[in-house]
Amino acid sequence: MEHCLRAIEKGSTKGRHGLPLIGTGDWNDGLNRVGEKGQGESVWLAWFLCDVLKRFAAICEKNGHIETAQQYKSWAEEYAAAVEHSAWDGDWYRRAYYDDGTPLGSSQNVECQIDAIAQSWAILSGSGDPQRSRQAMQSVLERLVRPQERLSLLFTPPLDQTEKDPGYIKGYLPGTRENGGQYTHAATWTAWALACLGDGNQASALFDLLNPVFQSDSKEKASVYRVEPYVVCADIYSQAPYVRRGGWTWYTGSAAWMYRLGLEAILGFKKIGDTLHIDPVISPAWEGFGIRYQFGESVYSIQVDNPEHVAQHVRQILLDGKPLNNGSIPLVDDHNKHRVIVTLGNADK
Repeated sequence: MEHCLRAIEKGSTKGRHGLPLIGTGDWNDGLNRVGEKGQGESVWLAWFLCDVLKRFAAICEKNGHIETAQQYKSWAEEYAAAVEHSAWDGDWYRRAYYDDGTPLGSSQNVECQIDAIAQSWAILSGSGDPQRSRQAMQSVLERLVRPQERLSLLFTPPLDQTEKDPGYIKGYLPGTRENGGQYTHAATWTAWALACLGDGNQASALFDLLNPVFQSDSKEKASVYRVEPYVVCADIYSQAPYVRRGGWTWYTGSAAWMYRLGLEAILGFKKIGDTLHIDPVISPAWEGFGIRYQFGESVYSIQVDNPEHVAQHVRQILLDGKPLNNGSIPLVDDHNKHRVIVTLGNADK
């Protein structure tokens, strides 16, 4: 607990815009010279800290650290307010500020005008202004998602001729790895944010777009992709002559995020303690789906039906034929088989 508290306080810094300092890189370690003089700030890190602070505030409350919990909630509110005040670019959120205050991820930039994770985490953190966050994700769909090329980009345009030196990321060829290619780790966050908005069509479409199986399901596609079709690829190139060429495989944490995206964000499977919650966000075209879940020596056969072809909204849950009123499915290790039927439907019925 003490280690966590120290880490959070160490990372909860503020620069001239009230945003956390980016130092020599945040999630994107290739941006290692945006804040090398100690003044650069990260918009994404502000959203991320909002999420961390709010989640850990709940942990502090459970452990009796009430004052710390209140402080963390206050810091989260201050970071969110700072982003809305200083980092809204008109149609999306900026990504960062250099040491000299120049924005990155702005329409003012010739390169790296929009970055995906500054938009998706406005949603994932639960801290972004709802209207702005929706507009930001619409900008992502319009500028960063390329269905015909099966790409969901990290940012665009790639860094190449800019006079500013953001860091070693500029050493990658335009369109490769973090430099304007698809970085799958971030692409899963884009899809998850759309699921959070209730857009089952887009979330499931992006899941299919990211699925490596569909990158090589024909000889023609496999000859372009050129890496294994059975593992998630860390990055995919976006610029000619290597559009849709797969990059590094096997080492990426994107695989775990892809798994969680499908199971938790889209199928809505969430286990909390000894209870299970099923709250899907799926394509309305789906008739439904099934999950077999083993809890100890017990087996839960879960059938989700979508007779009205909605994207979300659980109308009824039956556990072994009996309705559940609170939406929580109790998990009991009684060595028996249990049948769960979840019915989706329109919210107004």
